Amino acid sequence: MPVRTPEPLRTDEPLVRMRGVTKRFGGFTAVDHADLDVHAGEVHVVAGENGAGKSTLMKTLAGVHALDSGRILLDGAAVSIPDTATARRHGIAMVHQELTLAPTLSVAENIVLGREHRTRTGLFARARARDEAARVLATLGARFSVDAEVGELSTGEQQLVEIGRAVAEGARVLIFDEPTAALSAREAAALLDLVESLRASGIAVLYITHRMEEIQRLADRVTVMRDGRVVASLRREEATPEAIVTRMVGRPIGALYRRARPRPRDQVRLRVTGLTDGGYVRPASFEVRAGEVLGIAGIVGAGRSELVRLIFGADAAASGSVAVDGRRVAVRRPADAIAHGIALVPESRKDQGLFLDLSIAENIALAGLTRRPPRMLRPGRLRAAAGPLVARLGIRCRSVDQPVGRLSGGNQQKTVLAKWLSLDPKVLILDEPTRGVDIGAKADIYALIDDIAAQGVAIVLVSSELPEVLGLSDRVLVMREGHIVAELSGDLLKEDIVMQYATGADTAPGRPAA
Repeated sequence: MPVRTPEPLRTDEPLVRMRGVTKRFGGFTAVDHADLDVHAGEVHVVAGENGAGKSTLMKTLAGVHALDSGRILLDGAAVSIPDTATARRHGIAMVHQELTLAPTLSVAENIVLGREHRTRTGLFARARARDEAARVLATLGARFSVDAEVGELSTGEQQLVEIGRAVAEGARVLIFDEPTAALSAREAAALLDLVESLRASGIAVLYITHRMEEIQRLADRVTVMRDGRVVASLRREEATPEAIVTRMVGRPIGALYRRARPRPRDQVRLRVTGLTDGGYVRPASFEVRAGEVLGIAGIVGAGRSELVRLIFGADAAASGSVAVDGRRVAVRRPADAIAHGIALVPESRKDQGLFLDLSIAENIALAGLTRRPPRMLRPGRLRAAAGPLVARLGIRCRSVDQPVGRLSGGNQQKTVLAKWLSLDPKVLILDEPTRGVDIGAKADIYALIDDIAAQGVAIVLVSSELPEVLGLSDRVLVMREGHIVAELSGDLLKEDIVMQYATGADTAPGRPAA
C-alpha cells in the first residue's frame, strides 16, 4: 500500500453535518434518518452494497434529490439545497458515474459552463476561458489541450474535466461516485493520486466505493450503510476489511461461505465423457453428483468457459458425450440442454444473459418460452410467476415491471439466476457468477448456491476468484491450456496448490488428470 502523505488538513468542527436525512421514492425509503459528518481536508468513504443508499444520500447533499426530512448544516448553519445550482453555490459538487459534460464543446467551454465571461461587446471571452481552464487543469496534472472536444477524450480525461469544473467553481466539498469503475488501471491510479492531492489542499472529499484497496489507501473515515441506514462510522484504524464487510452484509467474512448444505448424494447427476471442440478444449471427462458444487479453476485462457459452453450446447462439440441422471443426452444447441434440465448462467450477464430493456418479469420468462403455453405469457401471469422468485432471491426493485437495465449489477445477476431457477434445472452451470457485483450481492449469491445444491441440483462453478472457488466447492478441477490437469478435494483445496497446477508447476500433491 502506498505511503499516505501529507496528513489531512482537518479541523475539529465538521464542514458539513447531515442529520436525520430521509429520502423516499413513492413507498420505497432509499435513505432512512441518516447522519453524516464531513471535515475539510479529509477523505470520507461511504461504503455499502448496491442499493444501500450511498448514492442517494450523496445526491441529497449535491442537490440532485430534495430531502423529504432531515437537515443539512454547512459551517454550522442550516442550509436548503433544492437543486444542483444551489449546491454548487455552496461549494458542493458531485462527480457522477455518468458524467455531466457537454461532449461537443471544448474542454475550456465545459470548465466555464454556466459561468461564461463576456467581452465588452457581449461575445464569449474565449481567451479568458482558455486561461482559466489551463490553470485549473495544470493543478490536476492534465496533459490534454483545453481546445480538445470533450467527446474525443478518454473516460479518465473527461473525469478530469468534470473535476476541473468543480475546482474552478471553488468547490469545498467534492463527491465521487464509484469514480474508478470505468477507468483503466493507469487512469484509476492517477485518480487516486489526485484525490490525495485534493485532500491535502483542504477540500473535503466524499468517496463512494466498495473496492477495499481504495478504502485502505484513501479513507480517513468510513461510513457504512445498509438498507438505507447508516450502521457504522469507522476511523481509519478501525476500518479493516473484516470490520467493513461485517457491517455491510451483517455477518463476518468467514461466514460468507457458510456451507450449510448436506454432503453430496451418491447419485451422479451429470457425467461428461471425452467432450472436446476438436481444437483448444481437449477431451474432458468428469462427474458431478446431486447436491455437489464442482469448481473449475484456472488462469484466464485455460478453457474453462469454453468447456462449459460445450456442455450447454452454446458451442459445437466435435466428439464426446453428456449424460444427465445416467441417461445420455444429445446437446447440439442450448434448447437441447434446457430440455434435458441443464442451465447456464453466462459470464457476461449484459451481453449473454439479459435483455436490458425488458422487465424483470419478462426476462425471467425468457428461458422457458417454448415450454409455456400462450396463456402463461400474459403480463399478469408473468408478474405472478416472477414474484416468488424475486422474493426468494432478494432482488431489490420497485416492481417486477422495472426494466432490468435499471437494476444494480448484483440484482441483474440475481435476475439471470431467477430466469434459470424458474425451470427447476437438474444441472446449473455458473460462469463467473459474482463478476462485477458488490460484497453484499456476493454474500446473497453464495447463500443461494448453497441452498440450490442442498435441493439436489448439481452445480458446476467457474470463477476467476480462487477464494470463491475454494470456499464454495466440494471438489475442484484445475484447467490449463484446454486440459483438465488436476482434481483436488479435502485438504488439497488450497490456493497455492491450485496455482501450481494452473501455471504448470505440477509439483503439488493431488490427483492429476489422466
